[in-house]
Amino acid sequence: MEKKGLILLAMALGLLMASLDNTITSAAISHIIKDINGFDKISWVFTAYMLAATSTMLVFGKMSDLFGRKLFYLIGIGIFLIGSALCGTAQSMTQLIVYRAIQGIGSGALFPISFTIIFTLFTDPKQAGRLSGVFAGIFGISSVAGPQIGTLLAEYWGWRWCFYVNVPLGIVSFLTLLFALKESRSERRPSVDYLGTATLIVSSVALMLGLEWGGKQFAWGSWQEISLFAVFLVVGVLFVLVERRAKEPVLPLALFKNRMIVGMTLACLCQGAIMFSAITYLPVFSTAVLGQSNSNGMLTPMMFSLMPGAITFGTLMQFFSFRVIMAFSMTAGAIVSILLTQIAHTASPWYLAGLMVILGLCAIGPLMSVAQNAVAMSVDRKYIGISSSIVGFWRNIGGVLGASIMATIVNNNYKGLIQSGAEANHIPADQIERMADPQLLVRASDAVPPSVLAFIRDSLGTAINHGFVLSIVFAAIGIAAAVIAGPGRYVKRTPHGEPAPAGHTA
Repeated sequence: MEKKGLILLAMALGLLMASLDNTITSAAISHIIKDINGFDKISWVFTAYMLAATSTMLVFGKMSDLFGRKLFYLIGIGIFLIGSALCGTAQSMTQLIVYRAIQGIGSGALFPISFTIIFTLFTDPKQAGRLSGVFAGIFGISSVAGPQIGTLLAEYWGWRWCFYVNVPLGIVSFLTLLFALKESRSERRPSVDYLGTATLIVSSVALMLGLEWGGKQFAWGSWQEISLFAVFLVVGVLFVLVERRAKEPVLPLALFKNRMIVGMTLACLCQGAIMFSAITYLPVFSTAVLGQSNSNGMLTPMMFSLMPGAITFGTLMQFFSFRVIMAFSMTAGAIVSILLTQIAHTASPWYLAGLMVILGLCAIGPLMSVAQNAVAMSVDRKYIGISSSIVGFWRNIGGVLGASIMATIVNNNYKGLIQSGAEANHIPADQIERMADPQLLVRASDAVPPSVLAFIRDSLGTAINHGFVLSIVFAAIGIAAAVIAGPGRYVKRTPHGEPAPAGHTA
């Protein structure tokens, strides 16, 4: 019998290691710049990791279906550890970016395969729901604890230990899973879809880069953006053609004939868009509009409420259909988004914290556990790995999509408000561009006359209010996705993945 407690410990350590990495790194970034320079490349430290993790997620999910969860989870940890050790030795920003991409590749295996192993080992819906919720909560806790841990490590041990600290955690996780998890081997030799894998990665990277850079580094209509989206479309079409003919496609297109897969994929994309819009702009609203000294605690209520939300709804899925939970989650997201479009620029931080608790508990948390179980229950056992990867992949794509479009809405609104009110507030024409930079409110508000400061704060708040209309749109699409998904329910399965017979207990 498998030692389930040790297996859970190993996966929890692996997930904690991967989810902490970005937040720890962000806290240490100023120390990194002082040591190896490269300020102009700083965004790539995070972008490279995100691109690598998201673009390989589906590949690792499929490989785990073909060759075993244990093998590819261990491969993922191994790659992540190599990347972490290399990051600690980086002597230039370019080296650090390359090594962060290696870390990201490893991370792409850890998240989807962890949930797949949980679903395989724990067939009771109460257990699976609670554990999926706890694992989802690790993401939330890491978002809160990561900055503090990163600051302490960077200041007292040096920034390189922000990466070296992963090594002992990863080794413990690797060795524990190596000896505790027993997995049967396939008797046939699987066929690997190399061309499908290559076209999937290229099209995914092109799409994410286009979304990430749009309206920031490049205008949406620039040749760079058009080229990236053209690559995505052309290679994406080629990917579909390849998958239709592949003996063992990396992403079986037949999965999308399943209503639950389509509905949950769409819902998770909307969930990612709502979540990352809030993560990106509520700290800005807190510091630049409400005038709070820092935004470190702004996301804490949402992140901490993720875990009870995921655990609670993971348990409730044995009583309610997946469609009901999806509709409830997206409706809660719509309500909070509507309130965010109306939030006063003099609002109490406690009111904003309350909205964050509702968002985490009722809108984001539920799908963190239910989505993985819903798609796994809706497919043949041999597709559990790839189906779990689909959830994480589209949640990440939704996050990039939501944050990018919202940035365009907020920036355009803010600049327009500043331009239209410049004359009435005695702002010289040559200062409009400077006043339209939100960073001015955070870094140099003392240098702005009080009357002008009040105007630009009010303008930024209004622009962010308008931006959250996008979250309402995504929530509405998510509600429609619940209708598309159909009334699927959690059915207890045997350890071999088949539906349990009546009276069966896990």
